[in-house]
Amino acid sequence: MTPERLAIIKASLDRRQTDLTVVMENVRKPHNLAAVARTLEAVGGLEIHAITALTSIRLTQMSAGGTKKWMKVTKHPSTDQGLKFLKQQGYQIIATSLCENSKDYREIDYTRPTAILVGEELEGISEQAKQMADENISIPMVGMVQSLNVSVASALVLYQAYHQRMTAGSYDNRSLDDEDYKKLLFEACHPKIANCCQQKRIPYPAIDEDANILEPLLGTLANSDGNFSEWMKKNDI
Repeated sequence: MTPERLAIIKASLDRRQTDLTVVMENVRKPHNLAAVARTLEAVGGLEIHAITALTSIRLTQMSAGGTKKWMKVTKHPSTDQGLKFLKQQGYQIIATSLCENSKDYREIDYTRPTAILVGEELEGISEQAKQMADENISIPMVGMVQSLNVSVASALVLYQAYHQRMTAGSYDNRSLDDEDYKKLLFEACHPKIANCCQQKRIPYPAIDEDANILEPLLGTLANSDGNFSEWMKKNDI
């Protein structure tokens, strides 16, 4: 890990927005979720929510690009459970939906904890979701089309949120707590070791300010006499 690369990772973690997310309703195509997740990560998000009947859903590598290792996917079995969960976490639910009471998407205060709700490509947002949302928003159009691709619509709203938060100074102060910051820093700097820890279901070893592993604490991971260098060679790391 070069000092330059470490500085880039730290700067990115310092600007993460822990209270900005997207929730996608009725997800059927993982690549659509991945495309939205990619934009969410670009503006500092860390977690995307999927309301889906699928037993599992993951970000596809082609659509997600390098986002996959940064973005957590949280799955909800129903609209009711998913939106109630987010509201309990203090999020305002902003639904992208063209309806009678829709506001221009630029009129919303996105500096508040915000979950942007988008629908599946064909059917859009359900009536239940519209009713549960705190605000419904629309994107002005002067052509003949009535809606945008879900990833395009999400990008426009997310970058409006980015602009507002940047103006308000939200990116100037780190919002990640120390535990999550160190966890993400470790995963970014030591992905193979992090994967081994996850497989063994043991905590990550401690790191210093420069993301160097504190070797004396690695006896558990090495499962030997604590010689971490030998353990790394054995595990081809």
